[in-house]
Amino acid sequence: MINVGIIGLGYWGPNLLRNFADAAGARVTVVCDRDAARLAAAAARYPGVAATRDAREVFDDPGVDAVAIATPVSTHFELAMRALAAGKHVLVEKPMAASSAEAQRLIEEAARRRRVLMVDHTFVYTGAVRKIASLVSSGELGDIYYYDSVRVNLGLFQHDVNVIWDLAVHDLSVMDYVLPSRPRAVSATGVSHVAGGHENIAYLTLFFDNNLIAHIHVNWLAPVKIRRTLIGGSQRMIVYDDLEPSEKIKIYDKGITVNSQPDSVYQLLVGYRAGDMWAPQLPATEALKTEVAHFVECVERGTAPLTDGASGLRVVRLVEAASESMAARGRLIELDAPAGARS
Repeated sequence: MINVGIIGLGYWGPNLLRNFADAAGARVTVVCDRDAARLAAAAARYPGVAATRDAREVFDDPGVDAVAIATPVSTHFELAMRALAAGKHVLVEKPMAASSAEAQRLIEEAARRRRVLMVDHTFVYTGAVRKIASLVSSGELGDIYYYDSVRVNLGLFQHDVNVIWDLAVHDLSVMDYVLPSRPRAVSATGVSHVAGGHENIAYLTLFFDNNLIAHIHVNWLAPVKIRRTLIGGSQRMIVYDDLEPSEKIKIYDKGITVNSQPDSVYQLLVGYRAGDMWAPQLPATEALKTEVAHFVECVERGTAPLTDGASGLRVVRLVEAASESMAARGRLIELDAPAGARS
């Protein structure tokens, strides 16, 4: 049985608390938050769980085996590093840290302590995204041409990060998981409509080898909530709508065929193929439930998580580069291929 401490009971922390409390092989022993009202609400629902406003009590408790961190991004590094230094396994909310340098230090500390370090890239654990990854890796879509995503809604405005760090992280983590290669360069533009605030709308374009291109639109000021991704391949195309209650993925047997005569470029002919559409059945299990079970299993077996520190670092590097580009009005930022990058 793994004893877990939860730090942060704001927007996401209660979801972690609920899933760890229900997870086989795990037991929540303590929760921590600076807000007394949040602690009282947690204590009322989980009377057997200790509550504290001081994170040091979580780190100093020898009975706590693992810590889940759901606090503002600016605090991730300090809290995760203190947890690792105290010998705890760590699950940290996205993004992993406020900089790639901090993320790298967390990876090194976890390796030195031989502790599991996992990043809460929740969408990777959805049945929809797992299915998409399977379709891409099996070659059923053919060569991947593009990845196009829209993630917009009205709020929640974050005070410590811009909209890329808040919303685009989801799409970048999904992209990192499902695409067969890593981006080589990024360009981003965005603006803030709140005086003194961070950018609330942004557009990212990521360039890959082999003419693969990705585009991500994120926005805190949209009148409607949209969570839609299009993935186009040479054989088939996918529409992934996370807000769909049942048919979240639709696979289209549509595309183009290009025929050209070798003796003349003027003989280029483009044909259009329109076939069937089908929606695969997906498991209804909550993504966070799957993620928490995976974390517990990794701690028990001493194995690396699917969304380990390396994946968290890759996403933070992309967000850093996109923010740098946005500050320079869309200047193209070349990306160094990280260790372990796919060819």
